[in-house]
This record gives sequence, C-alpha cells and structure tokens, in this order.
Amino acid sequence: MNVKYVLALKGNPGNPDAPKKYYAQTKSVGDITLKQISREIAENSSTVSDTDVLAVLNDLTKILNRHLKNGEIVRFGDFGTFQINIKSEGAESEEKFTTAMITDTKVTYRPGSDVREMLNNIKFEKL
Repeated sequence: MNVKYVLALKGNPGNPDAPKKYYAQTKSVGDITLKQISREIAENSSTVSDTDVLAVLNDLTKILNRHLKNGEIVRFGDFGTFQINIKSEGAESEEKFTTAMITDTKVTYRPGSDVREMLNNIKFEKL
C-alpha cells in the first residue's frame, strides 16, 4: 500500500509577496488503536493472547512516559529513540530566566534502522 498525499496551495511566510506554490501533504487513510495492534501481534504468535500483548503495551507506554519525564532518552533498538524537547522565550541573563518562560514541550522521535529502511523504500500515491 502506498502513502497517500494531497496538494495544498501555500504562500511563503518569509515573503508574503512571493507567488503561492503547491506542496504535498500526507493524507491518512485511517488509524489503528493499541487494542488492534495487540490483536495483530497475538495473531502472529501462538504463545500469547491479545490480552497479554495489550497488557505489555500498556505497561510499555507507562514506562516510556516515566523515563521521558525523568529526562532520559528512551532507545527502542531498531524502532528508534524518543526524547523530550522544549522551546522557551529568551532571557536577558541566566538569572532572569524562569521555567515560566518555557513555552512548549514535545516528544521527538528519531527512527531507528528498521523504520529508516521503510522510509527509504516508501511509495507515494496522489489521493
């Protein structure tokens, strides 16, 4: 199956007078839940049930959150790594900086070798 995309006409925010251009944007064709993933994993294994897999995936989510919250980089082998990143307002000096100046937090994901390989071989189809 190919990744679907649509074209969107967008202006250049750095140069509002520049002509607009068409850019590709991915378009999802659905989603999958953790419960559905657990069933799919269980179907490919003869030794565990989907309930067992779901329990492990739920614990994995809790552990991932705990370690990210502790400021650790979480490495999932060939799947990739997760890390907390922040944005903040600037301060005139270190003494004037407060945590209230932190404006955004996000989790950054960097793909591992298996996911990079998938990305290198991906095919696209206009929706």
